[in-house]
Amino acid sequence: MSGLAPRMAALPPAQLRLGGPLGEAMEASRNGRLSRFITGPESPAIALFDPARRAGNEGGDWYGEHAGKWLVAAARAAARSGDAGLRGRVLAVADRLLEWQEADGYLGNYPRHRRFDVPQPPRPESWNGEPALRTWDVWTHAYLVLGLLEVWRMAGLPRHLEAAARIGDLCHDTFVVRGLDVTTTGNHHGMSATVLLDPAVELYFATGRPRYLELAERILEQADANPRLALLRQALSGADASEISTGKAYQLCWNLVGLAKLYRATGRADLGEAVRHLWRNIRDHHLSLGGGPFGGIGHRSREVFNPAFVFDPGAYIETCSVLAWMQLNRELLMLTGEACYAEELERSAYNDLLGAVAPNGEDWCYYSFANGRRIHTKYWRCCKSSGAMALELLQEVAWTRIGVDTASMNLLAPGTATMVLGDVEVAFRAQGGYPDDGRLDIAVEPAQAHEFTWQCRVPAWAGGERVRVNGEDAGAEIAGGWLRLRRCWRPGDRIELALEIAPRLERRVYRNVQESLAPDGSPVRQQVLFREYVAVARGALAYATGLIDGYRTGETVLPPEPGDEWCVELPAEADGGVPVELRPARRAPIVFRPYYRVGGRADGAWRITWLECAPPHDHRCAEDCGEM
Repeated sequence: MSGLAPRMAALPPAQLRLGGPLGEAMEASRNGRLSRFITGPESPAIALFDPARRAGNEGGDWYGEHAGKWLVAAARAAARSGDAGLRGRVLAVADRLLEWQEADGYLGNYPRHRRFDVPQPPRPESWNGEPALRTWDVWTHAYLVLGLLEVWRMAGLPRHLEAAARIGDLCHDTFVVRGLDVTTTGNHHGMSATVLLDPAVELYFATGRPRYLELAERILEQADANPRLALLRQALSGADASEISTGKAYQLCWNLVGLAKLYRATGRADLGEAVRHLWRNIRDHHLSLGGGPFGGIGHRSREVFNPAFVFDPGAYIETCSVLAWMQLNRELLMLTGEACYAEELERSAYNDLLGAVAPNGEDWCYYSFANGRRIHTKYWRCCKSSGAMALELLQEVAWTRIGVDTASMNLLAPGTATMVLGDVEVAFRAQGGYPDDGRLDIAVEPAQAHEFTWQCRVPAWAGGERVRVNGEDAGAEIAGGWLRLRRCWRPGDRIELALEIAPRLERRVYRNVQESLAPDGSPVRQQVLFREYVAVARGALAYATGLIDGYRTGETVLPPEPGDEWCVELPAEADGGVPVELRPARRAPIVFRPYYRVGGRADGAWRITWLECAPPHDHRCAEDCGEM
């Protein structure tokens, strides 16, 4: 099979350092969650795998995922930071897990009769397709494979790669050789097990062994054969994300990550088409203003996508889903080099990711709300490990190299990056107040004068851009969302990037349309509900306010009088943030600030993003609804 060559190449971890609020959050996480949750092999999240405890574990559930997630995030944090203590703890944990791995490769926390390779009796179908004995065994192994591969990349020791490969061999034997259906081993009609697509393809990339690609293709075949999942068929038919399986956002996005990687491995055009369709569907219909997967209204699960026309400001953003959405955008950005994926990564990172983590890097929100209280979750909850993983993902994508002579700044942020372009080492140092202002000053330091291309993303929200080199207009080329400069760069060169940032009003409309047939058989569409909401954004940042007038959780606002402005920017505050006044008619202005900062990022703080807009006198829409 002929795969696809990724357009972008990641830098070695130690050659990139993010600053600004993203870098601060990464360092807080390294010193917080990653240093305190698991401190060594005896930590509770690792002790789950002790064979003595495994033998009596009838409860199952998903808690085993923490080991693999922590290995991924902590190994990356240790590699980028040079933290020797964290590196030592990562190796100690990984090696203890290797001691507990069984001869056939099994490394879960279930007793033998509950393992994923043992067929389970059927049960009457539940709403979310749970198997007879609830199991997250494949899910846990999927994260363990990714974690062990990351330890191998950090330390370069073959034993960690081979331990991951033994898990892959067990899965290949179970689902390919023996033919057990992977969708019977996970809930949500199999989606919690078909996430194995991702680590299966990663094993193929790491080892080159065809059996892991065969495993991935069998998983997809079985996922597509399950009528309640039909992952590829539904994606190609144009299905909405809410219509696939239960619409569970985290699992679906992680399945799409695996599908994108399988597309890269095989070059199959249908896989690329399926991924792109669902990516566009999620972006256009299922994201919060802050870029996270958004849903859970009127459904028995709080973590599912709603139908595309449903909007509710009280919907949920699960931090685990933010991770999986960011992973999907990372994969597509690296593969294609298209600016739209970097745009979504940056939106998620600066808003719903930073909006979920506390300044101490230890506390996280399981659920975030556009309109609701900030609630820090408990020790064991999944989202604390997912958030730490998502932060470390930023290291891979902030700066990349394209070909042999192009440096790409994908996420706009202060920081440093070093890479070899051609045969010359070049260091970049970005400084500025982004994302609160649109300026970044970038020092370019090649080891010697050298011709190469520097590019950076021009955000879709930018009202204009100016780029100077050494104080003079640079005459940059702008195409496809990228600003490019090719020239002979010399030590001491300076790039001044200025993006025009202005407050903007965002609108969302919830329409509920009933459809029926007239006596002559013609369609009749009648709009029965119309509600419009407004919110404030500025640059890359979503904005929110606290309790309205200090005590109310919502407000209905009237548009300002003709000629008056909805949004007015106020002077910057001491922390560098720029507040914005919303000025509706017939009431006092309401001050909005960056969503992630509202309430000092303290547990229990209220954030109100969306305000309902008073309905117009005639809210019929002939174009949308036809005659009533």
